Amino acid sequence: MMQNEVRRKSWNMRHLSDRPDRFGPVSRAFHWGMAALFSLQFMSAAAHWALPRDHALRGTLWSYHTDLGLTLFVLVLLRGTWGLWNLRQRPRHAGLVGRAATAGHAVLYLLMVIVPALKILAAAGGTRGLGYLGLTLIPGRETAIDWTKAAAEWHATLGWFLAALLLGHIVMAIGWHRVIKRDDVLSRMV
Repeated sequence: MMQNEVRRKSWNMRHLSDRPDRFGPVSRAFHWGMAALFSLQFMSAAAHWALPRDHALRGTLWSYHTDLGLTLFVLVLLRGTWGLWNLRQRPRHAGLVGRAATAGHAVLYLLMVIVPALKILAAAGGTRGLGYLGLTLIPGRETAIDWTKAAAEWHATLGWFLAALLLGHIVMAIGWHRVIKRDDVLSRMV
């Protein structure tokens, strides 16, 4: 009886985990779920930047920015942990382009951690604090700590850099792999 249960659990993990020829369902769910949330996140930032201050859409989208950002931060940490656990069985990137893809993915993950961490640092030293889904995570201070204002500026700058890299990631996946090379790289994640 015990051996059958161990086999069943092993079978379940094999089907959830990544394989050398394809990413597993957990990795794909993280990837596409985060892609959807990042789309919303960058739409909120673009609306905040481009629309007039009193525009209703600007305020509505911006009101979700922090909640989306913190949700993405948690998902990045979970996805990174899952990816490290599956590292040996994940699909490999070969050659010079493969090494560039690996480096590009590392920079993406690094920025997906640094950008929200900077906002958390800025909030810890700011007068507004930090909330998540209506809960206060970090209360606002009476007076801001001056040096944490730089963290807020870097959050915005690196956030746009992250958006540009994510756009490049999409262009490479569709333009290079799907249209030009016509290889199976994109299908590994679909």
